[in-house]
Amino acid sequence: MARLGHWLRLAVFLGMAAVLATPSQEAAAGVNLPKLEKGKGDACVEDTETMRRHHMSMLKHQRDKTMRHGIRTTKHSLKGCVECHAGSKTGSVASTKEDFCMACHAYAGVKLDCWDCHATKPAPKTPGPVGKAPRPDASPLLAATVNGASQ
Repeated sequence: MARLGHWLRLAVFLGMAAVLATPSQEAAAGVNLPKLEKGKGDACVEDTETMRRHHMSMLKHQRDKTMRHGIRTTKHSLKGCVECHAGSKTGSVASTKEDFCMACHAYAGVKLDCWDCHATKPAPKTPGPVGKAPRPDASPLLAATVNGASQ
């Protein structure tokens, strides 16, 4: 009986050694983790692990609050992400596979469709006139609002 226990311990030891000797999934696949440029702000709106796992649901939640309820906040806004994470070389988050969003999404094999509608580069900071109404020719809906017409 003692001999069986010895062989069992040896088998467990060899099994554990084999598991520990196995390369990680990334190393086995030969794929390097993406190298990301640090954001421009002091700290992200959430910790790194939270953002890696939940950024899409945060962006969807922010979208729903803005589009369906008219609530515009900046904590989890896509615009804030773009302003902070646009690359120093391209000025974009999704122009090349080295840019912040594209690097991770290419690594994960996930298609990005945010940029079908949204800008990949932050808007230039230009001081605008304070208290002036928007140009009526900017949009038919905006023109109707500025002119006092209702639809």
